[in-house]
Amino acid sequence: MSIKEKSTNFASALYLVATPIGNLDDISVRSLKLLRVADVIFCEDTRNTGQLLKLYGIAAPRLVSCHEHNEQSQVDVIIQEVNLGKIVVYVSDAGTPAISDPGGRIVQGAIQAGIDVVSVPGATAFVTALVASGLNCNEFAFLGFPPQKKGRKNFLLHAKSLGITVVLYESPYRIITLIEEIIELWGIEIELCVARELTKLHEEYLRGKAGEILQQIRAKSSVKGEFVVIIGVLSKDK
Repeated sequence: MSIKEKSTNFASALYLVATPIGNLDDISVRSLKLLRVADVIFCEDTRNTGQLLKLYGIAAPRLVSCHEHNEQSQVDVIIQEVNLGKIVVYVSDAGTPAISDPGGRIVQGAIQAGIDVVSVPGATAFVTALVASGLNCNEFAFLGFPPQKKGRKNFLLHAKSLGITVVLYESPYRIITLIEEIIELWGIEIELCVARELTKLHEEYLRGKAGEILQQIRAKSSVKGEFVVIIGVLSKDK
């Protein structure tokens, strides 16, 4: 057992640490311990992570940028750090790494190299919204962000064909368009839950039929925050 492992109870490995999606209290004690003892933290944005550590009163260790554009090239660096006996942490800007965020290629590369990968549970926007949606949580599909242009219609047709609760992410710039598309494919009576600004001061859930929710969003003077959109099941599919 290494000195590092004796002093921290954390063995050398790659740790995937979830960070808050809004409310800073939504982080586990275990995550805070890891952030304090990490030898190096690979992060989507070093500025955001540095600020987060400062808010928790944690002296920043070595922070290394690792985002969607350089993720693949950083895999070998991460493997090397772990092989040197380091405690390596990966965080995205908010939420759980690899869920509509970078991290997936890092995990795959580490596993292929025989590196221990430890996932530390924490905040995830789609789970937070789903359990409060009032829609069926027993069987669902999380599909992330729909394509912005090419393939968008086929993506939504596939989502409808599943015949189960579907969970999507969408930006404020396309949320009205998405609900219009849902109405076109699922019908105006389909039950939706649209959530935004989760865990933040202006957290909001809109629940009801798609047509009603579309009217509510159109009536807003401005639309802000990333959205979680949960689509219920058509009655004929139940």
